[in-house]
Amino acid sequence: MRGLGRLLDLPRRLYVMLATAEFVLLGCSLYIAAGLRYLSDPTRVEAYVGPLLPRALAFAAVLALALGAVGLYQTHSRETLQGQFVRAMLAFVLGGVGLIVLYYIWPAQYVGRGILVLALLVGSGLVALTRIVFARVVNQEALKRRVLVLGAGRKAALLNERLRRRSDRRGFQLLGFVPMGGESVAVPEELLIPADEGLDATVRRLRVDELVIGPEDRRDALPMDALVRCRLAGTGVIDLIGFIEREIGAIKFSLMSPAWVAYADGFDGGGVERPLKRGFDLLVSALALLPALPLMLLTALAIVLESGPRQPVFYTQERVGLGGRVFRVIKFRSMRPDAERDGQARWATKSDDRVTRVGRVIRKLRLDELPQIFNVLSGEMSWVGPRPERPQFVVELARQIPYYELRHCVKPGITGWAQLRYPYGSSVQDAEEKLKFDLYYVKHHGPLFDFSILLQTVEVVLFGKGAR
Repeated sequence: MRGLGRLLDLPRRLYVMLATAEFVLLGCSLYIAAGLRYLSDPTRVEAYVGPLLPRALAFAAVLALALGAVGLYQTHSRETLQGQFVRAMLAFVLGGVGLIVLYYIWPAQYVGRGILVLALLVGSGLVALTRIVFARVVNQEALKRRVLVLGAGRKAALLNERLRRRSDRRGFQLLGFVPMGGESVAVPEELLIPADEGLDATVRRLRVDELVIGPEDRRDALPMDALVRCRLAGTGVIDLIGFIEREIGAIKFSLMSPAWVAYADGFDGGGVERPLKRGFDLLVSALALLPALPLMLLTALAIVLESGPRQPVFYTQERVGLGGRVFRVIKFRSMRPDAERDGQARWATKSDDRVTRVGRVIRKLRLDELPQIFNVLSGEMSWVGPRPERPQFVVELARQIPYYELRHCVKPGITGWAQLRYPYGSSVQDAEEKLKFDLYYVKHHGPLFDFSILLQTVEVVLFGKGAR
């Protein structure tokens, strides 16, 4: 019964309530839009549009699916309110496209362009208002997983040290550490929770949602019977490296080993992943190319006006791609033509004096990356993946950073997880930090993750986060 009860625990109940409220409000938004459209004569609604109830249900269902598809009903979400607004906006764009397709397939549900546009505007406003109220009224602690760590040694202490900031613990509440025999305690005494009554009894008493396995030595005897009982009762069980990896969206080098890499899920990119990724890239390129072409023409014109017609608009440069193969990346020129006149490769730095005035603008808006769409179409790059580095830097970084060449298991990307989670890098140390996020992407990449990264990239561009 406890396992069944967890299907309806408080966070899930709250999100079910949120989804239900938004579904009702989305349905009401169609009624409001119809009323506004025929404000002068409300009696004409039924005559010109037809019964509103089935149309309102279809409208709400499509948009609710779109909101769910972009992750707005995930429990224990780490997304900020600003990020939720961006995702909701994109969900309404996707939902609008979905409704057009629905009306084409099922003409009887058509409501007219005027009502549809009004309903989307009203619905987006109601969803935004609902999210603000939800964020302010709901106790955010109630949405967090209650986490207990089995182990209190040096390895377990990494969790407390690495996830010390409040933002790092947005998705969980750390209850404490259960010390195990034979290990030196390395966590603060006030965080220790003895399990004298038995591990499963302690888990029940503390209402633990997830157990993190982090003993100093995995060869130490784990209470397997108790762990099995906890698992069968509905408590999640995860190892330390998996937990930290999930919470920070990066892989902790100090916990990695060649054996872990060999046995861990991911890092292969085989099966259907590559054809799916290629199909995703071609679809996004087809959708992006039409609006990108006018922007590319304006960018090219700005470069010509600043530097003169004799100076190049584009520049190409050797980069390392899938499997270590070298290709030439295409970008708009954002630096002076003589930026590397001595032929020596240099890291780009903050406030780099080689960057032109137009270059600073197009870098800030990421317009300099647009020509790489042609690299994607040719199959050399992907929309999402680790940023491709120059061969000279790759040789240096592979010599200094362990596991660096694992990032070449997938195609490099125009945008990527590391670009979202870490500032622009200009040193070996920065490259090492970014590699933690790149390896997380390589391990977890897939169409849904790629789509999520693209959504967050839009947020970065709109709000200017992390651009240099």
